[in-house]
Amino acid sequence: MKNVVALTGAGISAESGLPTYRGIGGLWDKHQHELVASPVGWRRDRRTVLNFWNAQRRRVAATAPNAAHHALKELERLYEVIIVTQNVDDLHERAGSSNVIHLHGELMKSRSSLDPNMVYNTGDKDIEIGDKCERGSQLRPHVVWFGEPVLRFKEAQLAAREADIFIIVGTSLEVQPAASLVDEVKGGARRFVVDPGADPRLPGEIAEPATVGLPRLVAELERELES
Repeated sequence: MKNVVALTGAGISAESGLPTYRGIGGLWDKHQHELVASPVGWRRDRRTVLNFWNAQRRRVAATAPNAAHHALKELERLYEVIIVTQNVDDLHERAGSSNVIHLHGELMKSRSSLDPNMVYNTGDKDIEIGDKCERGSQLRPHVVWFGEPVLRFKEAQLAAREADIFIIVGTSLEVQPAASLVDEVKGGARRFVVDPGADPRLPGEIAEPATVGLPRLVAELERELES
């Protein structure tokens, strides 16, 4: 089987109704990230941080995967698919995708404040003050905050290097180091960009929303193998 790597960002989940973090009208326009998404904010006021992320968790739990998420799952019928996502929601998993690398963590999980390797499946439950790991440390969201290193980046680099097909969807490639994964893709790999702002005159660029362009691309890739 050929290897497909899809690099996904906030745009794919925005089409399910989840707000983005960056950009006009994003969450960082309404909240100071230093207060709710940084180690400094955590040390200053844990309750405020937990309240913010509990609200995001409830929002994700009330949201469903869309056609773009399901299209990537469908692609697993004929390709080896790895999703590298900048998103912290679990919509790819709920759509059925079996290999998802979360660079910025997973909102539906919690982890120890003392040991980042102690990770727990929280689901849609709130994390409260007093919820602790086995070592007695307060639980926090399993999300990468400002000033913290991304997760599983070496895995993502290896996947990008081995990709026969590399799909970019829902991301502006403005956030590092995720954006640098494009440079890891080998020269012979096919590249596709699914974005309403893409230039359809360029090879591989699909100027459509993820829920429209990605299912169409997946159908084309499947026809190629089935013909």
